[in-house]
Amino acid sequence: MELLHERCAALDIGKKDLKACVSTPGPKGKRSRSQEIRTFATTTNALLQLRDWLIAERVSLVVLEATGDYWRAPFYLLEDDLNVMLVNAAHAKGLPGRKTDVCDAAWLCQLGECGLLRASFVPPEPIRQLRDLTRYRTTLTAERSREAQRLEKELEDAGIKLSSVATTFWGSPGGRCWRR
Repeated sequence: MELLHERCAALDIGKKDLKACVSTPGPKGKRSRSQEIRTFATTTNALLQLRDWLIAERVSLVVLEATGDYWRAPFYLLEDDLNVMLVNAAHAKGLPGRKTDVCDAAWLCQLGECGLLRASFVPPEPIRQLRDLTRYRTTLTAERSREAQRLEKELEDAGIKLSSVATTFWGSPGGRCWRR
């Protein structure tokens, strides 16, 4: 199969550590390949060491598998300096191959260097920040509503029927709590 990326890397990311595989041309000729697999912690300092290693190896593509939120820290740290491709784990699993921790990074690397993976959309940083902010605001608003309902329930259990005399139980932010 034809190689699209002569120097490719793939990361299999877990909660505490990640396995990184770098595939480069081998010493014996055009068809031989050499792979090196290393383990890095997912702390910022370890991810910076990973980035330095990938840059030193002159990697042209880094493939990451989207697993929960674990992909975010390595992706965000590497995206400014390297060509990073986030792939859906279901797409990689749909292709035949081994699925163990160490072999998964090597398998993703082989798929990436041949161009057999499709990148997932990751919005630019300003859009990500805005999306995180709006999601957080939505969460806070929902929590506020739940707390108002809990308070009303506790008052009802205590025999205080406040909601029957007040039209707005909790009120608006910055406004009065009780309105008649």
